[in-house]
Amino acid sequence: MNLTVASSPHIRGDFKTSRLMLDVVIALIPALAVGTWMLGLRALGVTAVSMISAAAAEWLYARLTHGRNTLPDCSALVTGLLFALTLPASTPYSVVILGSVFAIVMVKCLCGGLGQNIFNPALAARAFVMLLFPAALTRYTVDGVSTATPLHHMVMPALPENSLMDMLLGSYPGSIGEISALALLLGGVYLVVRKVISPRIPLAYLGSVALLTLIFHKTDNAFAWMLYSLLGGGVMLGAIFMATDYATSPVTPVGQVLYGIGCGMLTVFFRYYGLFPEGVTYAILIMNLLTWAIDRSTAPRRFGCKKGGRA
Repeated sequence: MNLTVASSPHIRGDFKTSRLMLDVVIALIPALAVGTWMLGLRALGVTAVSMISAAAAEWLYARLTHGRNTLPDCSALVTGLLFALTLPASTPYSVVILGSVFAIVMVKCLCGGLGQNIFNPALAARAFVMLLFPAALTRYTVDGVSTATPLHHMVMPALPENSLMDMLLGSYPGSIGEISALALLLGGVYLVVRKVISPRIPLAYLGSVALLTLIFHKTDNAFAWMLYSLLGGGVMLGAIFMATDYATSPVTPVGQVLYGIGCGMLTVFFRYYGLFPEGVTYAILIMNLLTWAIDRSTAPRRFGCKKGGRA
């Protein structure tokens, strides 16, 4: 009998990778819709450019390397969409294209393709363009006027001027897919119901951020500080859609909890002591590096074998 084992992600179910990716796109539609409504049609333009660039890069790479055409699995479109949602609507299109191509070619394809990449491609691309064009990714505009985000107020430290309802619904400046916590939560519930993701990583991530910011609050109102920390920036987007990436997150239940806690702890650390007010990107990328070690240390012991796999 010939048994072929393909690369991860390995999914138990009747649906294909393309169906899984379609579910992710559906789950992200509320966040994209709110971002477009609040930030203008340019948000939709940035998203379209990112997705088209990602798909074109994957198709061209396959042609140049005489590899298999992987466009039908829709993973490139999801990468382009996720990358776009981490960007301000004012991001120059040239930066968007550069980041999308980097995500597909350097992070995904050169590592062997879908399931072989060490880092989340969308977040790696954001870190890359953040290194080259920090001003483009930290300039947020509303009606053509540059304005500070809630996280910039919290660096002072002070509670943001925006209300918690604004943070929940998306009535404040920020990246395209980050501004509405409610839209992201709705997408997360959809993915859990569809069994595309497990709630372990998001709950562990958000729970650790909540606990740490509640204990180590920087204003007199500890509870408000915790809520603003959860609702502001990319925590929701990162916890629900980035940290749960199959290829770069642990597969064991205990490992997923530890991974989520690690992401949350690093996020708070970077927000409190980092150069920039946000810390989600680098927190998840660092935990991506530790995924193999977490899986190895939390793998269940086979029945009848001692630790180390010996009978």
